[in-house]
Amino acid sequence: MPSKPAPIKKAAKKEPAKKEEEKAPEAAPAEAAPAPAEAAAPAEGEAPAAPPAEEPAPPAADGEAPAPEEPKAPTPPPPPPKEPTSAPVDLFVEDKNDTSVSIIWSQPEVVGDSGLDGYTIEVCKDGTEDWKAVNEDLQKSCRYVIKNQTTGDRLKIRVVAVNAGGRSPPVALPEPVLVKEVANRPKVRLPRFLRQRYVAQVGEKINLSIPFTGKPKPVVSWTKDGQPLDTKRVNIRSTDRDSILFIRTAEREDSGVYEMCVKVEDFEDKASLILQIVELPGPPASVKIVDTWGFNVALEWTAPKDNGNTEITGYTIQKADKKTGDWFTVLDHYHRLNATISDLIMGNVYKFRVFAENKVGVSESATVAKEEATILKTAIDYKPPEYKERDFTEAPKFTTSLNDRATTVGYSTKLLCSVRGFPKPKVIWMKNQMIIGDDPKYRQVCVQGICTLEIRKPGNFDGGVYTCKAKNTLGEAVVSCKLEVKQPVVPDAEKK
Repeated sequence: MPSKPAPIKKAAKKEPAKKEEEKAPEAAPAEAAPAPAEAAAPAEGEAPAAPPAEEPAPPAADGEAPAPEEPKAPTPPPPPPKEPTSAPVDLFVEDKNDTSVSIIWSQPEVVGDSGLDGYTIEVCKDGTEDWKAVNEDLQKSCRYVIKNQTTGDRLKIRVVAVNAGGRSPPVALPEPVLVKEVANRPKVRLPRFLRQRYVAQVGEKINLSIPFTGKPKPVVSWTKDGQPLDTKRVNIRSTDRDSILFIRTAEREDSGVYEMCVKVEDFEDKASLILQIVELPGPPASVKIVDTWGFNVALEWTAPKDNGNTEITGYTIQKADKKTGDWFTVLDHYHRLNATISDLIMGNVYKFRVFAENKVGVSESATVAKEEATILKTAIDYKPPEYKERDFTEAPKFTTSLNDRATTVGYSTKLLCSVRGFPKPKVIWMKNQMIIGDDPKYRQVCVQGICTLEIRKPGNFDGGVYTCKAKNTLGEAVVSCKLEVKQPVVPDAEKK
């Protein structure tokens, strides 16, 4: 009996087919299509033949899942879009004047892979939103000067960073900028040596430079003791940085308090300097002798009427003997108005005069006292001191003896010794106990106790014992020495 055909169960696999159809765009691996559900069953009595696994599946009927397509290569992901940088930071005004504004900023904190190409600077007038770029090309540095602006305009300023990703968010100044030179408050910088009294002598040249600061250029003015300067006496030259006070030849009337004032708009600053012109003082007003006693004189005087425009630092007191009229200084740099002059000579008559002295020097003239001081003689019994006469008498004594000598024939030689004694001893020279006397071959000298005997060109017979004898009323002394006269050495060539 023929076997029954197996039931068709492939229809139950339609859902997986749909899932595979959905995965087809994702290049799912190729699989054999399932057998169609309407395939004819095998005839009765025949066993169903299983299709070979390697044969391709027949095309699907209408309403069934299509067969999967061949797989494709994966598509690479698209590149990430380029992004602009973050906004620049720290924008502020560096400087400004009547026609330009200088700004400065820092680069953005986030730059990114696209880098930074430069900056665009944009401005617009306050109250409008008409932003315009002021630089044609991108600005590379973080500093820019906005030029050719109208004085008095208020500008809003902003900076934008630019790269391949486009423009960054702008950074703007918090407040509009007034196009006008910055008004720095004026300040006088008085040098240290002018903060105290400045002293100069009459006839000197004065040239004082006082620096100041301020913007725009300050207006400088000078006064003396609260009054305008005499331009015939004082010249003022001012620049953007300093003011110079110049006096060609200083005089006493140039002394005073000079005040310098610098002004910028509603701000001003002042500085004062005291100028003191000095010269030599006059002499004291009067000098008088108050008292005279023993060898002393008391003097008094008054300060000079003209102190030379500075304080008196001292006085110089001089005396002169009426006989000679020569003046001698007894006190100088003396600070009091009275003095006592001592150690004067008895019997002399003295005059006195006083000079005044200040920082410049001593007065050219002096004031002479009208009175004269006479040092009277006093009766004194003078007894000269009694001195006991000393006995200086002494017998002769040789302090230096004669020494043995050796000399050569034809070469003069000297014998020396020294002797003392009082009365002055008589010196006698002897050779071999024979007095030499006035023999011209010998020269005898005795000065201040130094005795010398010179033997002129001695010969073979001049050797021997020489003796020096010193003799006075108190005794005598003798010293001796031996003199050896040698033959000169004759070379062998001369002997032949």
